[in-house]
Amino acid sequence: MTAPAPVDRLHFTGDEEADRLLAADPLALLIGFVLDQQVTLQKAFSGPLELRRRIGTLSAERIAEMPLDELEAAFRARPALHRFPGNMARRTQALCRAIVDDYAGDAGRVWRGATDAHDLRRRLLGLPGIGEMKAGTILAILAKRFGVRPAGWQEVVPHHPTLGDVDSPAALADYQAGKRARKAELRKAPAEDRG
Repeated sequence: MTAPAPVDRLHFTGDEEADRLLAADPLALLIGFVLDQQVTLQKAFSGPLELRRRIGTLSAERIAEMPLDELEAAFRARPALHRFPGNMARRTQALCRAIVDDYAGDAGRVWRGATDAHDLRRRLLGLPGIGEMKAGTILAILAKRFGVRPAGWQEVVPHHPTLGDVDSPAALADYQAGKRARKAELRKAPAEDRG
């Protein structure tokens, strides 16, 4: 399977500028994943662009060094960047500190420096705010949208639909409809089947 040409946008928000930022800036993509919980996908992945507007940059160094109260104020300004702005400001700052400390402030080094897919997965899981499901989805996006396919990538990419399969607004709608249907099925299943 040949690697795809890297994309110029990720169709996650419906806002062209936000979608382009996610594709152009690895830190924006990672911050979007940190924010992607208990808010809509569109809200989470629009957050990096709005944060950049509010603080003037999307620099890991700047965010890592900001006084927490200033960063929290940027998250809380109306409309708030997240349903839990204080908590997400702290998580975003923790992510940026890890990027500064472990990757010299360059979020793209998380994948560019990986020796293989298992190392990349380990690196992603080492980032604050990135758990198993998010790491798998990021791996799928990197492989399917950006052609980042280190040795063994097929072993670590999920075999179910993820955001890595989203290549258009229609594909996003289909993905979200499928996810809602799967959640509805899980809610209908007897408790013992949910294991």
